[in-house]
Amino acid sequence: MSRKKVSVTSESKSGRNKSFRDNYTSENMSRAQFVKLIESGNYPKYHVRKINGIKTPVSNPDSKHSNNLG
Repeated sequence: MSRKKVSVTSESKSGRNKSFRDNYTSENMSRAQFVKLIESGNYPKYHVRKINGIKTPVSNPDSKHSNNLG
């Protein structure tokens, strides 16, 4: 099993992912930073959805668990 590229490191009380870590570069990112990097094409296995009016990073649907956030 391969290690996840990005992991969630902090969630709000409602369960919204707030902070992330790139496990390959050790970079910590806020949700807003991760959204900008996804939109810039730096994380092609992830995309952004607007959930309750807030841009939210999500992994692209596929059969791999190694790129799921969580």
